[in-house]
Amino acid sequence: MIIAIDHRSDIPIYQQIRNQIVLGISDGRLRQGEQLPTVRGLATEMGINSMTVNKAYQLLKQEGYIVTDRRNGARVHEQFDGKKDLSQEAKQTLLRIISEAKVAGITEEAFLELCRACYSADRGTEKE
Repeated sequence: MIIAIDHRSDIPIYQQIRNQIVLGISDGRLRQGEQLPTVRGLATEMGINSMTVNKAYQLLKQEGYIVTDRRNGARVHEQFDGKKDLSQEAKQTLLRIISEAKVAGITEEAFLELCRACYSADRGTEKE
């Protein structure tokens, strides 16, 4: 899996790594049980500090997306709990996006259609 970092973004690098791994899991590029690069390996490949990658992996572990151990490193979790609810932070992000859509004049139906397209999109990009 290739992770692309935008160094000009206001989103911290560790959060960008986390977001891209979650996206990879959701769209099937990363399969359950798949081995992730080592912290050091990914940091070297991306040219960033290993502590940044470690922070992303720790966040992913806390959120239940990956499991880690000293012998096998980091892997995508084998099973997800299916809690069927978003975190409070995700809900706040969604509310912000909805507010921006309303201000931009996007109708509810157009917004929901965009959500449907994004939800079913392959590799996180809108199908055309």
